[in-house]
Amino acid sequence: MRCWIGVLIAVALSGCAVAPTRAPAPAPAAQASPQVARPGAADVSRFRAVVARVEPVAERICRQETANMNCDFNIGVAPRADLPPNALQTQDKDGRPVLLFTQALLAHVDNADELAFVLSHEAAHHIAGHIPRSQRSAVTGAIVLGGLATILGADSAGVEAAIDSGAALGARRYSKDFELEADAIGTVIAHRAGYDPVRGAVYFSRIADPGDRFLGTHPPNAQRIETVRRVAAGL
Repeated sequence: MRCWIGVLIAVALSGCAVAPTRAPAPAPAAQASPQVARPGAADVSRFRAVVARVEPVAERICRQETANMNCDFNIGVAPRADLPPNALQTQDKDGRPVLLFTQALLAHVDNADELAFVLSHEAAHHIAGHIPRSQRSAVTGAIVLGGLATILGADSAGVEAAIDSGAALGARRYSKDFELEADAIGTVIAHRAGYDPVRGAVYFSRIADPGDRFLGTHPPNAQRIETVRRVAAGL
């Protein structure tokens, strides 16, 4: 059962990333890539200004749209400087939502609208309850494939492998829908905070396009931009 548990932990911690790549495995600081941009004083100042405007709006919408959910966002920047542009949403041990940005992302965005949209998107993942929904889907997948392997007479190793695969497939089942849902909610948050979400979504045109891969975790960038434009047109 260790593989299954490992997958569930990964689901709880991974949140989502809207940036070009996911963070690599930890490496010593001496091996940091020279291509990873680091934020300057202006980037840090812009980040603080965006947080000051977006955070209260996100928390207000969270309290309006949810029940019995911790809406006290903890927003910060990863201390390691060698990580590529990335952002994620997770929760601490007490259930407080954590929105974490790498230093490179602060330098990678072109303007405050892009940064505000990324922040709003990550907050939207929490508001929509994507982590617990992904966990439930992972559990369902693990039970289904694990049960099928048992019925087919698989040994304990085979059953454990089936549970692991089922959990991974279950966790990915709704990931693309979750991204689009977070884009839609994030559009509203950014707009109410006084930013232009359509201009912010231009960020998608500058990052790697995941396309529409089978079992991919993110939808095509064009679909995400269209979602933002559609929602913004109704605001």
